[in-house]
Amino acid sequence: MAEIVEHELTAPWEGFLAEPVGGPTTAGVVVLSGSSGRIERDRCRLFARAGVAAVSVRWFGGPGQSPGICEIPLETFAAATGLLRDRGIERVSMLGVSKGAEAALLLSTLSDRADAVIALAPTSVVWANVGPGADGRERPHRSCWTWRGQPLPFVPYEDTWKPAEPDGTPVSVLGWYERSLVAFADRLPAATIPVEKTAADLVLVAGGADRMWPSLRFARELADRYATTGRTAPLITRPDAGHRTVFPGEVAPPASTRFDHGGTPEAGALLGAAAWPTVLATVQGA
Repeated sequence: MAEIVEHELTAPWEGFLAEPVGGPTTAGVVVLSGSSGRIERDRCRLFARAGVAAVSVRWFGGPGQSPGICEIPLETFAAATGLLRDRGIERVSMLGVSKGAEAALLLSTLSDRADAVIALAPTSVVWANVGPGADGRERPHRSCWTWRGQPLPFVPYEDTWKPAEPDGTPVSVLGWYERSLVAFADRLPAATIPVEKTAADLVLVAGGADRMWPSLRFARELADRYATTGRTAPLITRPDAGHRTVFPGEVAPPASTRFDHGGTPEAGALLGAAAWPTVLATVQGA
């Protein structure tokens, strides 16, 4: 396990870089959070100890940024890959969780900035905004993402849905996403993430007990589309794992008091242990 050096980044946005002692390697990874918006310092450290330079940036909710995931420029993530390429790193991957996976997958279909994408609890379509945009408005629905100044087609939310859980208990929003897919079926073709267009290697990780959105269904759809090009995307899954994947050496995050992520911490750790060798080999280009 390599010794590492850490760098706090302040420009062009808040971020964190970890790399093995001795400087950049030939492999690096951009680590993207989901809708928590946090900078993934511990996951960057995990990769750095394995000999891979890793950077994580705040892509919403920071100074000068949209307060929610609403019309976020995908160029933000392209610039994050540049932080690693500017250090002489030859192979740059992107690892995203949930909304971060959505962004990483999309960027790989629109540019050549990622050599590989690791998508944890992914979606196969673009969704409407989560939270307000720069103007402070949450409604009407807008796309989460833009590219070259243009919003990408998206699936809105079916706003008559109500949670089944009692007040004060964690809520599963799985049914909300499933209902929205049915209600706006006519929007799916335009909003589908066209992974058949990516040149990147692809790894998919999803739990069958995800209670946030149907990530295993989405992962299978992504794998099927990718396969139309004659390539295979490894899909690592467990039926008892939820929305969160915990890699070996990581500490499971505390249970949310707001959302039911599904699965158990133990299942998330087993899923992470099963996925980690493939994830690391793909990032390293092995």
